[in-house]
Amino acid sequence: MITTEKLYDYYLKNPVISTDTRNITPGCIFFALRGDLFNANEFAAQAIEKGAAFAVIDEEKYAENDNFLLVEDVLSSLQELARHHRKQLNIPVIGLTGSNGKTTSKELVNAVLSERYKTFATLGNLNNHIGVPLSILSITDDVQVAVIEMGANHQKEIELLCTIAQPTHGIITNVGMAHLDGFGGFEGVKKGKAELYAYLKQTNGYTFINRDNPDLLKMSIAAGLNKLIYYGTENGNTIKGELKSSDPFIEVNWTNHETSSSVTTNLTGSYNFENILAAICIGDFFDMSPEEINTGLSKYQPKNNRSQLTKTEKNTVICDFYNANPSSMAAALKNLSVISADKKTAILGDMFELGPESRDQHELIVKQANESGLDQIIFIGKDFHTFKDSFKGIFFETPAEATQYLQENLVHDHLVLLKGSRGMKLESLLQYL
Repeated sequence: MITTEKLYDYYLKNPVISTDTRNITPGCIFFALRGDLFNANEFAAQAIEKGAAFAVIDEEKYAENDNFLLVEDVLSSLQELARHHRKQLNIPVIGLTGSNGKTTSKELVNAVLSERYKTFATLGNLNNHIGVPLSILSITDDVQVAVIEMGANHQKEIELLCTIAQPTHGIITNVGMAHLDGFGGFEGVKKGKAELYAYLKQTNGYTFINRDNPDLLKMSIAAGLNKLIYYGTENGNTIKGELKSSDPFIEVNWTNHETSSSVTTNLTGSYNFENILAAICIGDFFDMSPEEINTGLSKYQPKNNRSQLTKTEKNTVICDFYNANPSSMAAALKNLSVISADKKTAILGDMFELGPESRDQHELIVKQANESGLDQIIFIGKDFHTFKDSFKGIFFETPAEATQYLQENLVHDHLVLLKGSRGMKLESLLQYL
């Protein structure tokens, strides 16, 4: 069996990691991970044939020659390799988690910090027990600050990811009604996310906290944190902000005790105000000027269908269908109500992973949508369809049924909110809007 230290020697000479034979690059190291439906040990030889320098495996029968590196468990070895690499990096690492806005916050923080520093930020949503090690192993020697997103859908996951990323600074964007099934309800969500606070307390790290959020305040007090940097809308915070406008793009006024400043972003959705304040606070902590901070914020362009305002030939569409939970769905509907438009349509897809609370949470969203004064509401999915006889709206069980409706009943000159869980695949409807 190869040791972590020896594996690290191979990594230093071949610092590109792959876990997918479809993405092999010459000289990379292939880690043969297992899944419920696959065993990548079976594809290790294929990875070598495609150009991988080495393949890390945990079944001896696949070790054909010295290019195959045998370990006890491939996943554990990947995580240990990442831990070892992290210990060699003497840089600030900002660990970021939360129920909503993780990826947008990560992108905003990176956009700000990169105006002065050489940064690394988690690519896409590589934020789980595999993605975080891959992210850490992508940090090169010239990086000055890293921003690592950490996602979770059950207890102890953030705790594990902290042992890998070893953040020196941390932020929980918020806690909301997400992954309720895995966490065991909202109290479980708070307990799971607070694992980041527990790590920062243990390691004497810095924590950025939205002082307007009572849940985060209580969690920080319970954790006994002492290196706290506050942001929010009240006096006494390191960064004080004011939402000037969100119609449709967010404008923010902010102060840092010394100077007042203002910035206009390319983000829609008033719920992103707190994410912008977080990025300002972190930039200010790292000695960036207001001009640098505002430049980073104003240059950032939302993508990946998160709070992304798209003008089609027929409508203006808020593309927010990367994911959804009751908290983010409620915020999106509230935002839709404050944006100026002659006609408004909401197209909402089912929210996944809510467990026993699913029915009640879907009903709450149906009620809120009905009370929002919208011209048209379309609900899609089996969970929403349950309420077709109880509330106003157009209900479909599948996106295919909604597609047929939109083809026959064209939507023109509307502001359209398109939001649902990723598994609903609502992007298929965009071409008809």
